[in-house]
Amino acid sequence: MKKYTCCFFGHRTINETEELKVKLCEVIERLIVEEKVETFFFGSKSRFDSLCLEIVTKIKQKYPHIKRIYVRAEYPFISDVYRAYLLKNYDDTYYPKKIIGSGRAVYVKRNFEMINNSQFCIVYYDKSYAPTNRKSGTKIALDYAIKQKKEIIICSDNSFLM
Repeated sequence: MKKYTCCFFGHRTINETEELKVKLCEVIERLIVEEKVETFFFGSKSRFDSLCLEIVTKIKQKYPHIKRIYVRAEYPFISDVYRAYLLKNYDDTYYPKKIIGSGRAVYVKRNFEMINNSQFCIVYYDKSYAPTNRKSGTKIALDYAIKQKKEIIICSDNSFLM
């Protein structure tokens, strides 16, 4: 586990409210100030990831030392043009070598990579959003983070559990 790091993962769709945004902002700023978190890992494909990136980007104006890292689950090798495009929103990006060839499990394995490299996990999880015919990727990642004994902050429809 790397200290001073945090990752985000959650459902593709969320109940996005002003209260959720305010609470996320408070939690992220507390991690920076009290826990000395400097690096934030982001995935893709969910509104929760996008929202957290927006919030961390805004907070970065106040704490310019923090880093936003995009952990890719697609495109192990990228062009300089695409890298430059990504670095407009992130401070760095990488594709974990160990997920090459993962097939359909690539997003799950990418989330495991982010969890393994984080001290804290901020998760948007709501049982009512989960599919009924299989375990959701968010639930798989959350169970893994619990098993790895990460410090987890779960948010769902305006409630936060730490």
